[in-house]
Amino acid sequence: MDARHTFDFLINPERFMAFSRWAAPLLGALASIAGVVGLALTFLVPEDYQQGDTVRMMFIHIPAASISLFIYLCLGVASFLALVFRQALADLAAQACAPIGAVYTALALITGSLWGKPMWGTWWVWDARLTSVLVLLLFYLGYMALRGALEDEQKAGRAAAILALVGLINLPIVKFSVEWWNTLHQGSSTFMAKQGNGLPAVYAWPALLMGLAYLGAFGALWLVRIRALVWRRKARGLALKLAERPR
Repeated sequence: MDARHTFDFLINPERFMAFSRWAAPLLGALASIAGVVGLALTFLVPEDYQQGDTVRMMFIHIPAASISLFIYLCLGVASFLALVFRQALADLAAQACAPIGAVYTALALITGSLWGKPMWGTWWVWDARLTSVLVLLLFYLGYMALRGALEDEQKAGRAAAILALVGLINLPIVKFSVEWWNTLHQGSSTFMAKQGNGLPAVYAWPALLMGLAYLGAFGALWLVRIRALVWRRKARGLALKLAERPR
């Protein structure tokens, strides 16, 4: 399949609906399996010598924070396609992923606060990482609020798409904030322990499985929400045709 046919597949509503009909439940099933196994391993890992049992919060917090950035990247790409190429399906994809991204980001902030209290002695600090993630949540909420504030759906979509593209500037700030500024938040860890800052295998496997569970859940929810928006738009169009039909 060449690039043109791939692009056509991504923007063709009928092909998307056929693909998502089986892809959404498959992703949901894989996410459920990874989540159950990951949670089971989470309770089996040993306590950390410094953090004790609170280290288990890592398996909830880190995937939520990481996937929230990925979701916003998806929002930005979909908004770009909708704004520049006037692709209706891309506009629906952007609209569908914003609430999911907001939930993931809120979960990252809440679990980070719960993890930070016993480690830092406070629920919140205005350091670069926490503040930039809060800004990320505000961009998600602002996108949804802007789409809901304007009655004209096309104008709302264009205005929200511009806001989403502006928000992309915040992604590298979130990612590299612990390297650019002196913060309480620890630096990023990798799955390669030999690099010096990696997670031991006993922690890396549960973290990896939970990350796959979060990612699969996002994919399934995103496809389901896009499908719902496609059906709603079709129903709205049909209702308008019936209203215009002479009686």
